[in-house]
Amino acid sequence: MRKKYCSHAEIQRLETEFWHLKTEGPKIAEYVQRFHDLSHVVPYMVTPEFKRIERFIWGLAPQIISMVTSSKPATITEAIDLSVALTEEAIRLNRFDEVEPKKKETHVESSGGNKRKFSNFKQGTGVVVKKGESNAPAQDTASSRRKGKGYMGTHPKSNSFQRHHSGRCGLKVCEACGKTGHSKDSCWASAGRGGQGGFGNRNNRGGTGNRPQGNNGGDGNRVNNANQAGAMNRNQRNNQAGNDGGNGQRPGCFNCGDLGHYKRNCPELNQARGRVFNIEAREARQDPNVVTGTFLVNQRYASVLFDTGADYSFVSLEFKNMLGLAASKLDIPYSIELANGKLVEANEVIRGCVIELGEREFALDLLPVQLGSFDVVVGMDWLSSNKAEIVCHEKVVRIPNEDGETIVVHGEKRETPLRIISCLKARRCLQKGCVAFLAHIVDKKAAEPKIEDIPVVREYPEVFPEDLPGLPPQRQVEFRIDLVPGAAPVAKAPYRLAPSEMQELSTQLQELLDKGFIRPSFSPWGATVLFVKKKDGSFRMCIDYRELNKLTIKNRYPLPRIDDLFDQLQGSSFYSKIDLRSGYHQLWIQEESIPKTAFRTRYGHYEFLVMPFGLTNAPAVFMDLMNRVCKPYLDKFVIVFIDDILIYSKTKAEHEQHLRAILELLKKEQLYAKFSKCEFWLREVQFLGHVVNGDGIHVDPTKIEAIKDWETPKTPTEIRQFLGLAGYYRRFIENFSKIAQPLTLLTQKDKKFDWGIKQEEAFHILKDKLCNAPILALPEGTDDFVVYCDASRQGLGCVLMQRQKVIA
Repeated sequence: MRKKYCSHAEIQRLETEFWHLKTEGPKIAEYVQRFHDLSHVVPYMVTPEFKRIERFIWGLAPQIISMVTSSKPATITEAIDLSVALTEEAIRLNRFDEVEPKKKETHVESSGGNKRKFSNFKQGTGVVVKKGESNAPAQDTASSRRKGKGYMGTHPKSNSFQRHHSGRCGLKVCEACGKTGHSKDSCWASAGRGGQGGFGNRNNRGGTGNRPQGNNGGDGNRVNNANQAGAMNRNQRNNQAGNDGGNGQRPGCFNCGDLGHYKRNCPELNQARGRVFNIEAREARQDPNVVTGTFLVNQRYASVLFDTGADYSFVSLEFKNMLGLAASKLDIPYSIELANGKLVEANEVIRGCVIELGEREFALDLLPVQLGSFDVVVGMDWLSSNKAEIVCHEKVVRIPNEDGETIVVHGEKRETPLRIISCLKARRCLQKGCVAFLAHIVDKKAAEPKIEDIPVVREYPEVFPEDLPGLPPQRQVEFRIDLVPGAAPVAKAPYRLAPSEMQELSTQLQELLDKGFIRPSFSPWGATVLFVKKKDGSFRMCIDYRELNKLTIKNRYPLPRIDDLFDQLQGSSFYSKIDLRSGYHQLWIQEESIPKTAFRTRYGHYEFLVMPFGLTNAPAVFMDLMNRVCKPYLDKFVIVFIDDILIYSKTKAEHEQHLRAILELLKKEQLYAKFSKCEFWLREVQFLGHVVNGDGIHVDPTKIEAIKDWETPKTPTEIRQFLGLAGYYRRFIENFSKIAQPLTLLTQKDKKFDWGIKQEEAFHILKDKLCNAPILALPEGTDDFVVYCDASRQGLGCVLMQRQKVIA
């Protein structure tokens, strides 16, 4: 398309235009539009994306280009949005008026009152612009003839007006308002800010009439009316300033009318009066143009940056509290512009700080602001007052002394890579008296174990797949749901989920469908879905089967007692723990019970073919399956609690045989384990909230931390939660029931919750005893057991011991 309608010469012209495209003052919208147009025509000039961003930033106005660059926009959209925002801010702060030079425009008025406009007077070359004529440089003008020649006279140059003349400078008299101190061009009364001249009069230096506005006059009037009230107030304040100037005094400010300062320094203008460098310490050390170092500030070591770009000196909010000095309020708040263009306000100053450089102390006033990696930034206020000179390439600061000497402060040098030297060179360095340091580096984060590195386990990689391979085989046990007589189907509306949870739901549903674990359903039953966060931060999809569980006949298959399981570990020293992968999904559901597992989601109605989580009889049925599978070895060298398998042995040789037998059994039954949650060949193992080793049974340290941080219960429910955790470890606490009795009374039905001194004491005693729980020995054989009993009116207590060791 481009080759068909654009000639090669036209393409070259557009490339040249794009190459030199820049923003004209505050006209950011025109720049953005033209940038987009040209980038579509010659896209190869701004490909890839980072080149497009760099080219866009290069053409921005100098007032905002540094701030956009420092913010490092990631996309062209971010760069455009930031540029527009910064341009609007610069317009509000009048930065374009103060920085950009005004274009010279001259009107030559003919006898008929018509005007011709001379514009683009740059570098002494005039261009006459007429309607219907092209721009052409005037070859024979006075400006052209004087180009390159400076002033040839003998009069000195005035610093006030940049003109050569003799004698004192005279004050200008405005032709519009008659006041001194300014010319007609700068007059507020005649300018388009509420005066009668309108916008056209600012360029009308020779004539008396207004420029014709044509169709655009309406827009000009709206702007004039909007600014008229503010301009009249300024004119009233300027009357006094102008009259005083006529008496030979210094002219006043055009903004507020006060004497002693100009508009650019007016305190009433809401503009940033400071700038602070905000980079990381590591970047600053690598930058050859920045000097940094660590120095004492008020006897505290501080990371200091010497910054010629900062107008004032600053201190971070964190280091401010270490100075030991009170901050005083500023009469006028300072607006500080950070390197990313953000404006922050400083309304207080810490005076009288002392920074030690070399052997001298220097006074320093600091403004507290939020800094990056530095504690203190020393700016131009301190550098100029002390006549300091920064030598960037040497990373030093030179400060002249009153005695004529120069204090040289060395900054931090660029980090150099480590060098490896030979043993002979190291020996010679030591013989010369060099200081040597011996460093021993230890990697605390152990590498993740691999299957091929573990004895015996590496022989059975098929037992530890990355994911379940598919539907399970037919097993000895099937899960069934028996309902109470007269139960009717229950269907609930889906819960409202967050957008992130909806995405997770869609993903997990697709995974379950791909594996064949669920299928579309037409069942009248319908539970809802919710998510529970796992320890690793991922989400587990759970089905809310509470309504179904209320109608289900409970399976009375017993779960093993924790105490009975640990009693089997007597004399053991080697342990391996195996955790099945999604154990419930490795068991089929009876065909008649499948419709009862139906659940409803935003993406459809489904039902499970394998046993899901959340059903009331699921633990008992799975426990039944594991007992049947592991029956040949149960309580000989393996104990099972639902989907957790613990293998224990007295010797290493025995443990190898036992581990191989269990893995062979799992392979035969096609039961799969999750390798990341398994542990092998341990001398100490965490199992069911306890720590088991050759010495006995301990309370899990992670549970102790939870007990330490447990806050005082405020409701019966919170008491039950605490007693549930404490009761799990009651075998470690002597007289547990007696101690917990005041707390247990508050959990009774219709009992008023009255937390008193007795409850507070019982709560803290239980916490202390759990945090200092004894080690219970594992029983050995059947001999030498002694039972110590103690009876009272409140209850009966006893302790089981064997060979002077507490068993329970």
